Amino acid sequence: MLKTIIKRKILNLSIQAKLTMAFVITTFLLLAVNLFMYVHINDMISQIDAVYQSNISLNELDQALIKVQSSMTAYLNTKTSDALEEYFRSEQNYSKLVEKLNEKTQNNQLKLMEKNIKNMSENYLLTTNQTVEAKRGRNVEKYKLRYEKASKQYGYISTYIYSLNNEQFRKNASNYEMLSMTLHYFEATSTIILIVVALCNIILVIIVTRSITNPLRELSIVANQVAKGDLTVQLSGNYSKDEIGVLNKAFDTMLTNIQVYISKIRHNLEVEREMKEKELLMETHLKDAQLKYLQAQINPHFLFNTLNAGAQLAMLEDAERTYEYIQNVALFFRYNIKKNNDIVTIREEIELVDNYIYILNVRFSGEIAFEKRIDETVLHYKIPSMILQPIVENCINYGIRDIDWQGKIILEVYQDFEHICISISDNGIGMEQDVVDKIFTKKLQEADLSADSNGIGLDNVIGRLRLFYASSDVFEIVSEGHNKGTKVIIYIPLEERE
Repeated sequence: MLKTIIKRKILNLSIQAKLTMAFVITTFLLLAVNLFMYVHINDMISQIDAVYQSNISLNELDQALIKVQSSMTAYLNTKTSDALEEYFRSEQNYSKLVEKLNEKTQNNQLKLMEKNIKNMSENYLLTTNQTVEAKRGRNVEKYKLRYEKASKQYGYISTYIYSLNNEQFRKNASNYEMLSMTLHYFEATSTIILIVVALCNIILVIIVTRSITNPLRELSIVANQVAKGDLTVQLSGNYSKDEIGVLNKAFDTMLTNIQVYISKIRHNLEVEREMKEKELLMETHLKDAQLKYLQAQINPHFLFNTLNAGAQLAMLEDAERTYEYIQNVALFFRYNIKKNNDIVTIREEIELVDNYIYILNVRFSGEIAFEKRIDETVLHYKIPSMILQPIVENCINYGIRDIDWQGKIILEVYQDFEHICISISDNGIGMEQDVVDKIFTKKLQEADLSADSNGIGLDNVIGRLRLFYASSDVFEIVSEGHNKGTKVIIYIPLEERE
């Protein structure tokens, strides 16, 4: 009966009250046990420390006696003020320790030995003082006799201290053994008490947590069945008054109404899914059409010039070099046909640029210096095709073609925290800011393209990159001014597009 009442009261408490009650009770019990053990263990340790205190005191007394004898001897040998001062310090320290010894006559043998040590020590100190005074008075005969007497007294006292220390140690050893047994008994008792308290805490925590977890477990089982499509299940109806009981009751109410809404929700989801698929399909077709339109602008004039240069080279040089040249031309145009699927790796794009530079150096007698600084670990990332070659072509046609110094193009591929960066820079005439603005706003006129251009301008590259990565921050043009060159930087997100 009492158990049922207690259980009902616990169930009617809020979750916060249940957890607080469990925490407070367990904490109080553990604190009480730890405090009990702390007090008693400290008391036992104090008793154990006191057991050997007498041996420690005798050891200190013996060391002080040795110091008095050695400092007196040192003074007699040297007769310096430092040695005399050291003797007086030692004598004063030893006198203080002697004063603490027993001076009453008792039946206790140890106390009697202690009294004898005190009496002999007082006589010894008197003799040492007389020896020092005789030395200071330069009475050689007198200080020698007194030094011998002091040495004998020192030997007697040292022997007595040693004997008393041994007797005291034997007595203390028996006391220590008794205290040690008591301490072990107390440790076993404390361990048993701690185990009992821990078991009580575990039982209390199980009772409190079960009152919380059982309703949650029932709710999770029913919710799992509802998730599988079975809407006929119900909870037991035995709701507590805490937050979980309110939740279970609300869940039951929801189950009674969910069948009315489920068909409507399914219908709406189906309609929304169809509309989304149509929208994505239209967007895909639109992007594909834009990509195809932008990429289909290859100027036939470039093909004519390159093939014409190959024919001239065949007339002027050996067939081996002609083969190499035509091979590079074939690779260049085969790339354009083969990569019609728009997506290639950075490695493939760089190979196309290598072919392109080779072709131009044959046409223009090696006037273009080309340098690469490549991070090989990122060359597998995907980009749209025909991205790098138009930029290199732009550097040649508008940057270094008409300059009076050696033209140079640098291609760099590296990785920062969020992007893979592809940088193409030249040391040409640079680019004015209004031209940069026209490129980004697509206001550059077709007449601005040179006759040798392949028709794919920077606005084309920018548009395809923005479409491909669905971002406007993929392209940057940097030029510090006239005759200071131009740098184009492409930012590729680290997450590859599938």
